[in-house]
Amino acid sequence: MDADLPSASRALELARDVLRIEADAIAALVSRLDAQFSAAVHLLHACRGRVVVAGMGKSGHIARKIAATFASTGTPAFFLHPAEASHGDLGMVAAIDVVVAISYSGESEELVAILPAIKRLGNRLIAFTGNTQSTLGRESDVVLDVHVDKEACPLNLAPTASTTATLALGDALAVALLDARGFTSADFARSHPGGALGRRLLVRVADIMRSGEAMPRLPASATLAEAILEMSRKGMGMTAAVGVDGALAGIFTDGDLRRAFERGTDPRITRLHEVMHRSPRTIRPDALAAEAVKVMEETRISALLVTDASGVLAGALHMHDLLRAKVY
Repeated sequence: MDADLPSASRALELARDVLRIEADAIAALVSRLDAQFSAAVHLLHACRGRVVVAGMGKSGHIARKIAATFASTGTPAFFLHPAEASHGDLGMVAAIDVVVAISYSGESEELVAILPAIKRLGNRLIAFTGNTQSTLGRESDVVLDVHVDKEACPLNLAPTASTTATLALGDALAVALLDARGFTSADFARSHPGGALGRRLLVRVADIMRSGEAMPRLPASATLAEAILEMSRKGMGMTAAVGVDGALAGIFTDGDLRRAFERGTDPRITRLHEVMHRSPRTIRPDALAAEAVKVMEETRISALLVTDASGVLAGALHMHDLLRAKVY
């Protein structure tokens, strides 16, 4: 083995130490949660503007994530770079905003430099810091203590355990606010329309079902020969059978077709109503597409018929349609 490469055992030992130290740092926060955390929740919940999250360096990266988590869970927020704030970006901050400032030392030069302007503007200030007696701690309305006994870095220098603890406390704050606002899965979907979660929570059966000429359907009086042609044309492995009023009467699948041939059925004279399944599983057009996935998985079927409130056939849905829409 190359002498310059770390041994596998040493790498695993260090990794386990890092995870233990960071886990301990988060666990230590639990006993330190007090009225200051409740005050922060109250202040942010009452905010009539937006939450401005600021931090430099590694704290800045954590601040960006906390701002993003706030924004996606019902608390409008954005990240403010303290150095850029001193050169015009403070213009993005309104007096009705609440500022969350993150600095483990509480003495980050760029952050401390904008505190007087924030105070003059009249913003309420929440601090995340490992030094509650720092400049940031003294100037803040609410101080959240993210002190850690040591960093996970073997040199005890690189921000590791402290940034992990800060991020975890930010998540705790976001979740407490989510609960206080009565934020629902539908609210979450509205802020995540482009992702897999959004698709599961927003896409309805009506959005992706096949309808009109794309939907396999025949009168229940049609022959099996006609059903074979319809199934071949529409490519869904089944066809719906409907009554004269358009109401769903049954379904005829490729499995039903195989069984009919095994019995020696003559497709030229046999009618759909003689061999169709009369109680097919159905779903409403306004149901979530994710519900259709669940029904198909539970019943082990690949196609589902869609009916309206009066039982009239409205469409058909195949598992491939759900996969194309990335709803799974």
